[in-house]
Amino acid sequence: MTSLPARPRVAVIGAGILGVSTALELARLGADVTLVTEGSVASQASGRSLSWLNSSRKRSSTYHALRVLGIDRYRTLAWAHPGADWLRFDGGLTWDAGGDGNGIADAFAHERSLGYDARLLAAEDIAGVTPGVDASLVTPEGAIFNPGEGWVDLPSLIRVLLEEYAAAGGTLLVDAGKAAIDVEDGRVTGVSTAAGADIEVDAAVLAAGAAVPSIVAELGVHIGDASPIALLVKTKPGDFALRAVLNTPRVAVRPTPDGALVLDSAWSEEEVVVRDDGGYEIADTTVAGLLAEASAVLEGNPELELESYGVGPKPIPGDGEPVFGELEGITGYFVAFSHSGATLGLIAGELIASEVVSGQRHPLLADFRPARFQVPARI
Repeated sequence: MTSLPARPRVAVIGAGILGVSTALELARLGADVTLVTEGSVASQASGRSLSWLNSSRKRSSTYHALRVLGIDRYRTLAWAHPGADWLRFDGGLTWDAGGDGNGIADAFAHERSLGYDARLLAAEDIAGVTPGVDASLVTPEGAIFNPGEGWVDLPSLIRVLLEEYAAAGGTLLVDAGKAAIDVEDGRVTGVSTAAGADIEVDAAVLAAGAAVPSIVAELGVHIGDASPIALLVKTKPGDFALRAVLNTPRVAVRPTPDGALVLDSAWSEEEVVVRDDGGYEIADTTVAGLLAEASAVLEGNPELELESYGVGPKPIPGDGEPVFGELEGITGYFVAFSHSGATLGLIAGELIASEVVSGQRHPLLADFRPARFQVPARI
């Protein structure tokens, strides 16, 4: 990595949580920052995310550690915004289907071995720990309650971060069309947009969600991509007692600031049809099925009504772990690409901005470099 001028000029491409967080941290560090988005703010994955703040189940030790730090940063944010309705820490509750595939006991033992706060609950104990749940579908293996987990409404958070970004002198370009990072002689020199902006920069951060792998592929750089097309359904507001995030075999559910619920699942992703023109088709039966599955796990099994839904790519790197940092061989070209954009949103922006401005690689990102996808040359 190369050190930049005392007040580097940096462009950030993408106004989801990773892009906005990084842009704000850069501005806090004194950089001259331009945040560029193709359309509106939070119009892609951050606008249709379950946004569950967690590090439950199993993953690599370094990924777990980074996620725990991510949750810690949200607790600091909650202290600065007491009573915020867009950030809650009411826990997470998860259970598996019955049979040989049930991994609750193993997951519980793993989480406890890491010191991750976890409680194994029988179905009859759930009501006394977290409200609003119909536990009749919980198998005899029980459910895990993680009291330190929570959720964030990303569009609301992004608005809060952008207020500080503007106050710090950051520039925001919306509806800029597709942006290209210009590279000459192995280093970033500028950013150009379809709307006609040409920005001279010393470095650029590509935080364009699921589009990151295809964009860097134009430079001959490979980043593994496993991004599916995902569906997030939002109900109409209701009198729901649910506070925790639910992750169940057939549906995941979380509350929203306006008293509604958002829902997603793996099976509903598989039912999204991608048309030849790139658009999407969602069957009424898919939406109705998600609403029914959510009703089944809620206290009183309320009738849920559809308010809206969002569909589009869910950013997931090929090996499931985040991709953060500078591209090998292209000075000043940084990427941010992660499935856990909500949980890592604040900590990732902090660490990437630090690397851009200081020119020093942060050890917490050592296992998440884009170079890990490069095929070693044959000798």
